[in-house]
Amino acid sequence: MSRIGKLPITVPAGVTIDVKSMEVSVKGPKGTLSQKLQDGISVQMDGATLLVERATEQKRHKALHGLYRSLIANMIKGVTEGYKIEQELVGVGYRASNQGQLLDLVLGYSHHVVFELPGEIKVATRQDRGANPIITLESHDKQLLGQVAAKIRSLRVPEPYKGKGIKFVGETLRRKAGKSAAKK
Repeated sequence: MSRIGKLPITVPAGVTIDVKSMEVSVKGPKGTLSQKLQDGISVQMDGATLLVERATEQKRHKALHGLYRSLIANMIKGVTEGYKIEQELVGVGYRASNQGQLLDLVLGYSHHVVFELPGEIKVATRQDRGANPIITLESHDKQLLGQVAAKIRSLRVPEPYKGKGIKFVGETLRRKAGKSAAKK
């Protein structure tokens, strides 16, 4: 049995879960999320706990068992606590500002990069003197948040020689030695 899939999910107070035939909807103080289920996976409510079960011992069902348990647990955490990602712009002249859901980035290109964010994501930018600009993204949907953060990072991926680009706060980059290191 899947070690992750067999773990029960505790449902905190203030969260309502609606289990239909092939869909699970989670509603909490931060929003509402839903997830469709594939054949062979079922969800059972047992008081304040939720159990994800599989129909057979097929390899496909075993793989989906842990996956859907994790997805549902992430949905419950998202509607109660929410998720937050911080990204740092490393580079001379790199700037970030936002107006509503529009993120305006100066990344060393000949033009500004304007990125429109989905309505489910809250964005804040911070520029302290002498420090790199920080972009803070918050949402109740972990999957959407990660996808948008990856898209923003792809606008200027950190390069290995100087480390310039958009990186996650706390991320360590593998750095390479330049040409001068090879001459010695």
